[in-house]
Amino acid sequence: MVDEEQYARYREDSKSLALIGKHVDAQVGRVTVRLPRAVAEAAVDAWERDESGDVGEETHGQYELRDQAGDLALIGLVISERGRWEGEEVVIDLDVVSAGAAVRASL
Repeated sequence: MVDEEQYARYREDSKSLALIGKHVDAQVGRVTVRLPRAVAEAAVDAWERDESGDVGEETHGQYELRDQAGDLALIGLVISERGRWEGEEVVIDLDVVSAGAAVRASL
């Protein structure tokens, strides 16, 4: 049986996390990052890929993989639009949300 009090606490925790996020976003917003060419090109490739069609039912793991692929594609969009190549690296100002998604994927 589900403990409703526990989930009420989780809802309050979620609100507190969101408040922290608002403060972080106001202070950080964007971060400048340098990415190696191979990684940057993989992100651009993800952005340029056509993923049209119905997804259908997914497991939780499949949903997480698709979500991460979407995060990668959005980073590829930023690289395509505003990336500055310096030798074998690209320099971009990345939204803190996208940077956070990349860090979470690495854990």
